[in-house]
Parts: sequence; C-alpha cells; structure tokens
Amino acid sequence: MNALPDTLQTGATARRLTPALRLVDSVAELTADDVGCIAITASHGGLSAGRYALAVRPALTVFNDAGVGLAQAGIAALPMLDEAGLAACTVAHTSACIGQAQSTWATGVISHVNAKALALGLCPEQALQTQVTDWLARQVQTDT
Repeated sequence: MNALPDTLQTGATARRLTPALRLVDSVAELTADDVGCIAITASHGGLSAGRYALAVRPALTVFNDAGVGLAQAGIAALPMLDEAGLAACTVAHTSACIGQAQSTWATGVISHVNAKALALGLCPEQALQTQVTDWLARQVQTDT
C-alpha cells in the first residue's frame, strides 16, 4: 500500500503539498480545520455524506460510489457539491473498500466526477492516486 504523501517530489526539490491530503474513513471526521484540503474518504457519495463535505468545503472530496444504487443515491453528492462550486468524485466500489480511506487512496479507481473535478483534470476509469498526484504536480508547476 502506498503511504499518503505530505510532500511532492518535483525534479530535484520536494515541496509541501497544498492543499493538504486528508484521509478519513468517514467524511464525518472532517473538521473546520480541513477547509480547502483534499478529502480522501471511504464514505458513500450520497446526500447525507455530501452535506458533511459541504459544511467543511474541501478543495476536492473523494467518496466511494457504493455501487451507485437506486436512483443513483451512491453518487448524489456530486451534483450537489458541484452546484456549490466544490469538486467531488467517487471511486468504484469494486476498486476500494467502503469504510477504509487507505484503500480508497491505494487502489481506488475513479468512477464518477462532477464538472468541478473534471475541470481539475480528474477522469473516470483512472487510478485516483495517480490523478490526484498529477493534479498536485500541475499546481506545483504553476506555483513556481
């Protein structure tokens, strides 16, 4: 399993990640201190979970699609967060364990993205960790 990095190696230098990566098994574990973070959760992407993310306002929130479910309940948070200007995506329930954020980070494959996440360059059917790391690398390059 890959560890959650707090720095990103670019060329000969390492830079502290901004925004910070935060792994939480439940989105309910996020606090006011997590505003603007990248929240890697293992929660379903339903409306109730989305309300927690909406209250904290991470730069990106990652959920588990929980099999999507009836009336797309497992991904219902994505349009709600998009409407609030927040990026969100889900990983496929077949690629990561629900309730285990380390699994989401280590093996999660993006299954659904909202428009804000798509604008960040996140794409379905790609490894979450690679997509997030690439996004952060692009941010580091534009900061230098």
